Amino acid sequence: MLTFRSLMLGLALCVTSQCCAQGMPELPKPQKEHEWLQQFVGQWETESEAFMGPDQPAVKCRGTMSARMLGGFWVISDVSGDAMGTQMAALQTIGYDAQAKKYVGTWIDSMANHMWKYEGTVDSAGKTLTLEAEGPNFMLDGKLAKFRDIYEFKSKDEIALTSQMLGDDGQWITFMTGVSKRVQVAAAAAK
Repeated sequence: MLTFRSLMLGLALCVTSQCCAQGMPELPKPQKEHEWLQQFVGQWETESEAFMGPDQPAVKCRGTMSARMLGGFWVISDVSGDAMGTQMAALQTIGYDAQAKKYVGTWIDSMANHMWKYEGTVDSAGKTLTLEAEGPNFMLDGKLAKFRDIYEFKSKDEIALTSQMLGDDGQWITFMTGVSKRVQVAAAAAK
């Protein structure tokens, strides 16, 4: 019995030393696309207007967004707002998939049971992030539609937001516009 245990211990040590000799694979490092996301970090005040239909007045919403980086790879934003007396809370993640060469992310909120899964790109000027997703069609119950959120950095402290849905005619319909203004830069982003 002692011989079998000694043999197993020796085998385990041999395998462990082989793994250590080869070294652990190098962990990924944030790339320039991840660094681009740093500009979201901070505290923001938001104002937006949602358009419910051609004959209806716009619904105004005010809120806040608190964004932080996670490991240099992901920006995580806590969003809250009020529209016509209804409180809404949301959590958004945005990162960059280096293998697929596209921005990816998610959106969940307190008003729906759908998790939005984003894919998108930044324009060649480095000012606008466009994220596309599939979600519940506001016009046709039970149907899905394509959506896109467009974040345009007007300056380091102002983001214009446009949300659109792809209509049956192949045209993008703008159903919400807004602006986020930075009120505080997070300490990690200020460095």
